[in-house]
Amino acid sequence: MSRPAPRLARYALRGAALAAALGLWQLLTGLDIDLWLRFSQFPTVTDIAHAFADRLTGADYWTDLTDSLTRILSGFLLAAVLGVAGGVLVARSRLAEDLLGPLLEVVRPIPAIALVPVAILLFPSNEQGIVFITFTAAFFPVLVSTRHAVRALTPVWEEALLTMGGGRWRILGSVVLPGSLPGIFGGLSVGIGVSWICVISAEMISGQYGVGYRTWQDYTIVNYPGVFVGMVTIGVLGWLTSTAVELLGRRLTRWLPRTSYVPGARVPRRTHGAPSRTETGPGPKEEVSREQFV
Repeated sequence: MSRPAPRLARYALRGAALAAALGLWQLLTGLDIDLWLRFSQFPTVTDIAHAFADRLTGADYWTDLTDSLTRILSGFLLAAVLGVAGGVLVARSRLAEDLLGPLLEVVRPIPAIALVPVAILLFPSNEQGIVFITFTAAFFPVLVSTRHAVRALTPVWEEALLTMGGGRWRILGSVVLPGSLPGIFGGLSVGIGVSWICVISAEMISGQYGVGYRTWQDYTIVNYPGVFVGMVTIGVLGWLTSTAVELLGRRLTRWLPRTSYVPGARVPRRTHGAPSRTETGPGPKEEVSREQFV
């Protein structure tokens, strides 16, 4: 376990870096600096803070927040379930790979935001169309990561379970899914970030409520502090959701070996003339433990 003092120092360093960035922003915009970049067109940090405080007291901000979170969670959870199931199916079945593989590979390079006209024509309401765009954005990263993770599993685990009488469902639940969890959560982390990009873009195009819709409306009426309020809100929401996915992944993969690297730790010094453990070989306890397995 790391000591609390270095951890507090790291948090203090992060806070200081953020404060320095905000201070530089306030300085450049407050002095209307125009060199190569036109900071005079930017609102100051204080203007954005005042706009944020005003927005928090209104009901529209919380309505937009609720709508965006509902859309992102609905589309992402559906993509997580179907993406994992589809990735396992394609990786484990040649028939599924032959039937679904070509179609998925043709549709996968199409940006999800380019499917907005399809969603408008296909679904009877804008709400369903935005959820569809969010689902499409997260589905393919999850499916591809799951497929690669399942194919990368060593066959020794499955063969060992087969020799003990395990069936297909036992292999799936005891070998395939646990062994591919790190790759699956890698795809989920990528998927949640892409989902936020696409849901905000879809709300700007065809939404009625939501953080993206409100940000675009502020831009059309030249309310630049409101635009930055929307950007900050999107960034915070994206950070919170991606952190939740990462923490869930760590919780479900506690059995994985973690890195032994500790930031700021020092390599122990060798005393002069004293050989290291690698030079002298294993100690007495290690020799006894090895002899027990001979």
